[in-house]
Amino acid sequence: MIRFAIIFAALSGLIAVALGAFGMHALKEVVSPERLSTWQTAVFYQFIHTIAIIGVIALSHHLSPLWKKSILLFILGILCFSGSLYTLVLADGIGKFALITPMGGLCFIFGWLCLALSALPIKSNT
Repeated sequence: MIRFAIIFAALSGLIAVALGAFGMHALKEVVSPERLSTWQTAVFYQFIHTIAIIGVIALSHHLSPLWKKSILLFILGILCFSGSLYTLVLADGIGKFALITPMGGLCFIFGWLCLALSALPIKSNT
């Protein structure tokens, strides 16, 4: 799981940098300021949760196994939230993708909740 998460985070960081640059250089003259703002939001959330994945990995030996669900939810959130926003901007506002965005946001929220819960002390029966 850790190897997969590291690879995903590394590639997600690479993609976020590339898409951020693409948005500022190629899309700036092509899309409306509102759409460019949507693009920047997608890049921002992708970066934040990519860094969060790396942080969870670094802390994993201090956490209960629930940290794995946190990482999976962050990955799903990046794919659903940021992915749907990128698609909305590039596909000229296809409305069906807007339905996926809130699901990605919920993945982020529950990912943070799982991370908090994974840091709680584990009760033992001894």
